[in-house]
Amino acid sequence: MTTENTGVLVCGGGPAGMMLGLLLARAGVEVTVLEKHGDFLRDFRGDTVHPATVRLMDELGLGDGFRALPQSRLGNLSLPAPDGSLVTLGDFEALPPPYNYIAMVPQWDLLSFIAKAAEQEPGFSLRMNTEATALLREADKVTGVRYRTADGRTGEIRAALTVGCDGRHSTLRREARLVPKEFRVPFDVWWFRLPRSEHDREAPAAVTPVARGREAMISLARDHFYQVAYFTTKGADAQLRAEGIERFRARIAGMRPDFADKVGHLASMDEVFMLDVKLNRLKRWHRDGLLLIGDAAHAMSPAGGVGINLAIQDAVAAATILAGPLRRGSVTPADLAAVRRRRYRPTAIVQTGQRILQRVMFEKQFAGKRSGPPPVLLTLTRRFPRLRMIPARFVGFGPRPEHAPAFARRTPGDA
Repeated sequence: MTTENTGVLVCGGGPAGMMLGLLLARAGVEVTVLEKHGDFLRDFRGDTVHPATVRLMDELGLGDGFRALPQSRLGNLSLPAPDGSLVTLGDFEALPPPYNYIAMVPQWDLLSFIAKAAEQEPGFSLRMNTEATALLREADKVTGVRYRTADGRTGEIRAALTVGCDGRHSTLRREARLVPKEFRVPFDVWWFRLPRSEHDREAPAAVTPVARGREAMISLARDHFYQVAYFTTKGADAQLRAEGIERFRARIAGMRPDFADKVGHLASMDEVFMLDVKLNRLKRWHRDGLLLIGDAAHAMSPAGGVGINLAIQDAVAAATILAGPLRRGSVTPADLAAVRRRRYRPTAIVQTGQRILQRVMFEKQFAGKRSGPPPVLLTLTRRFPRLRMIPARFVGFGPRPEHAPAFARRTPGDA
């Protein structure tokens, strides 16, 4: 078994891990990112890049390259009313430009883009096909991880700081015996793809929500396919699969008649992937030598599509607070606690908003008591359009948006 050393070891190459790696490398810190997969090409990841993250890309000198990625723009947040119409609840276009939209960017393109920028920094290393499997400890301090590669090789990497960015099922969180508080979620999500014809591609790309009875669905238009999320009562996976693909096709066509000629492309329920939706957060985000951020510290509901952006803001806060101590070679538990202290309240506020949305919308929907938003909300947003800026600002920037630290900023020509 080989043993290696690095300055900071980031476990997980998602949005939080890749952004943290880039920022720390720009601070002059040696950083290694481990990603267990061989590439970033995985379906059904979150793809919404909110205004706060678009602004961050500009601050990092990466704005032009980011805007050149394949993407579409979402100008408002709409939900279906009982009469089948769409009601705008959040008007992003009313926010000050140029940060007045949500960018719909395939996450694999976003991660590859950040990785390419990070690889320009001499202290950055990205190791694909490498999974952290256990924590290394000396006394009560975490000193690195054991890893396993895709071809079965094992080894150890020691680091002054290990950061767990390994998602809602975090191995490092389990190893550290940190247990999140779970909040009730009334629904799960089933993801699948349907083809998007050449005629369909003539219409602008959009996010289209529909609701009917105890079901809801959102479709995201890609270049050549629709990425579709079907929502229904939590725990219904076994029932849906037992009903079979013909019944599932009928459900989708009933909600979206324009998909009736496309659902036949779903050959079996094996092409429908269930996401067990979780909403939780840790009270404590660190052990000595270990920090958890992103979904490893707080799993988010899909409501509002805020997960990517909250994870990236965790990374910015962590880099801002920890770069100095890392350069001095003296990261303390108090430094790690400062990251949690900065990001815990924004996380709790956003999750509270998601829980309220679940209670007033989804629980009523899936109990068959009401379809769509509460009538009072529909009345207010229709009568007072300026109110739509409030949810747009909340979703787009969050309660405490982070800015790029000075050491990481570049002009476009330098990035």
